[in-house]
Amino acid sequence: MAPDRKRVDLGSNDVLIVVDVQKCFLPGGPLAVSEGDRVIGPLNRAIEKFQRRQLPIFFSRDWHAPDHISFRQRGGPWPPHCVRASEGAAFPPELNVPENAMIVSKGTRRDEEEYSALAGRDGNRRLEEILSGAGVERVFVGGVATDYCVLNTVLDAAGAGYEVFLLTDAIKPVEAAPGDNERALQKMREAGARMIETEDIG
Repeated sequence: MAPDRKRVDLGSNDVLIVVDVQKCFLPGGPLAVSEGDRVIGPLNRAIEKFQRRQLPIFFSRDWHAPDHISFRQRGGPWPPHCVRASEGAAFPPELNVPENAMIVSKGTRRDEEEYSALAGRDGNRRLEEILSGAGVERVFVGGVATDYCVLNTVLDAAGAGYEVFLLTDAIKPVEAAPGDNERALQKMREAGARMIETEDIG
């Protein structure tokens, strides 16, 4: 699905959400997204543009208990991944995580799955509450995986009334079933998301 390719100038009510770029989801990890590491370069470009304008940047991460409900040993669909405080749950060193960025953790309760970054928490506050209290109007989203956590983040943000921009050069799918990626892109476009590339950000 081709991006809209129209320049978008950043404004004071914009935020960037980097979704789940963790070692477990990158090549060599237990739940690796094919070519998932290729999102890092485009994301770093977007991060630099938001930093330059001193705009908020949020990083979501899976932060699971060792016996999380999504793991196969508990009947879930996935191999164990992103166990809290493990090496696999860490961000890769190549990813630029600014010191003042906010990190929100999701899937922290052993019996609760959370795909959307907006469900992630900084302490007791959900990201959705942080955004609603900060006067945010536009949300820019990139990360992994297109057909799960990125999809749910975009749908939740659009459903909450934000204008959403999907960074199409900064996402990769897991594609557990053939066609999942295209279906996810279609759902996001139908929800109103605009599809751009990081170089379109002004």
